[in-house]
Amino acid sequence: MHEPADYDCPFCRLQRGRHDEHNQPGDVVAVTDLAFARISPRWWPANEGAVLVIPRAHHENLYDLPPAAGHAVWDLTQQVAVAMRSSYDCAGTSTRQHNEPAGGQDVWHLHVHVFPRHDGDRLYERHAENRWASPAEREPYAERLAAALDLPRTFG
Repeated sequence: MHEPADYDCPFCRLQRGRHDEHNQPGDVVAVTDLAFARISPRWWPANEGAVLVIPRAHHENLYDLPPAAGHAVWDLTQQVAVAMRSSYDCAGTSTRQHNEPAGGQDVWHLHVHVFPRHDGDRLYERHAENRWASPAEREPYAERLAAALDLPRTFG
C-alpha cells in the first residue's frame, strides 16, 4: 500500500460532503450503490470534460478491489462512455486506470478515467499539458452528462 497513514482521500471527502475547488458536489454526474462518477477537475488540452468513475468504498487500487465493486465501477464506466459519446459529440472515448506510483497513480483511491476523444487530439502525447479546470468550466459538462445518464447525483 502506498497510501500514507494520515491520508485524507479527496474522493471519500466528496462523498462525506466536504468540498474544495477541485471537489464540488456539482461535479458528480451519477451515483449508484457501489460506484459514482464525477467530472475530473484535471483536464487535458483537447479532452475537456473527462470523467472519473470511482468505487464508493475506499479501495486503494485494483489489487484490493472486491469483485462486486469492480463490476459496479465497470458497469458505470460503460454507461458514462455511452452517455459521453452522445452528449459530448465526441468521435470516441478512451479509458485508463493506474496502480501504484510506477503505474502513474497519484490519488490513493481507485478510479477509472473516461476521456472524450476527438480525431487528432494527441491525448497520450500531451500528458504534461494537463491543467486544473475551474468549477465553472466543469459545470456544463456535468449537466450534459448527468442529463444523458439520468441517474441519481447525490450520495444517500
